[in-house]
Amino acid sequence: MKYGFSKTTEYSFEEAIQKVTDELKKEGFGVLTTIDVKETLKKKLDLDFKKYTILGACNPPLAHQALQAEEELGLLLPCNVIVYEKDKKTVVSVFDPMVMAQIIDNPMMKSVADEVKKKLEKVLQEV
Repeated sequence: MKYGFSKTTEYSFEEAIQKVTDELKKEGFGVLTTIDVKETLKKKLDLDFKKYTILGACNPPLAHQALQAEEELGLLLPCNVIVYEKDKKTVVSVFDPMVMAQIIDNPMMKSVADEVKKKLEKVLQEV
């Protein structure tokens, strides 16, 4: 199952994180969590890993709308965006919210997921 969309950018890793954060903001998202996977694996397991960050993004009005339609949806939130290095380039990937609509048998979720998808696709396009 394909569960996200990706793009390889010309930005450095750090620039890509900033650009993604800025573009998310333009679409009404805030970054609630930032997980530095490389740092976490080093600290917890003493393993070396490539630069890899998970951004937990949330658009409050859309999250509220979705949670009103499906109370247990919080299990699948926030929308994750990842930035990582691969072959000396920077990759940005966003979660496809339509996957949530497929998992949840609630017709109200499809319209919310569709709106979130359009916004996240625009973010990815602008990076």
